[in-house]
Amino acid sequence: MGWLTQGFNPTYHEDAPTPAEVEGLSGLALLEFGAPWCGHCQGAEPLVEQALSKKSLPHARIFDGKGKRLGRAYKVKLWPTLILLRDGEEVARVVRPASVAEVEMLLANG
Repeated sequence: MGWLTQGFNPTYHEDAPTPAEVEGLSGLALLEFGAPWCGHCQGAEPLVEQALSKKSLPHARIFDGKGKRLGRAYKVKLWPTLILLRDGEEVARVVRPASVAEVEMLLANG
C-alpha cells in the first residue's frame, strides 16, 4: 500500500487504490482528494500537515480528476476534499479547509 503512509503524505498518487482496498482498511485513515497543481490544494497542504503532526494517522493523497473512479465513488466535487475513514467507511469529511482548526475538527471525529 504505497499510497497510504503513516502521518502526512506529501505525494499525490496517480494510481489510486480500488474501492475494495479502501473498504478493507482497519482503524482510522485520512483520504485527501486533489491535484498537485490545484491552488486550493496547495493552500490546504500546510494545514493538513500541521493537523496530522498532532494526531498521526494513515494519510493518502489521491490525484483526482476526470475518469478517476475512487473520487467519483466518494462523490468528490471540489478539491481538496478530506475524508476520514474508520475501518474503511466514511465517518466525516471537510471540503476546502481554510484553517488548521477545521482539519483538527475532522480528525476529532475519529
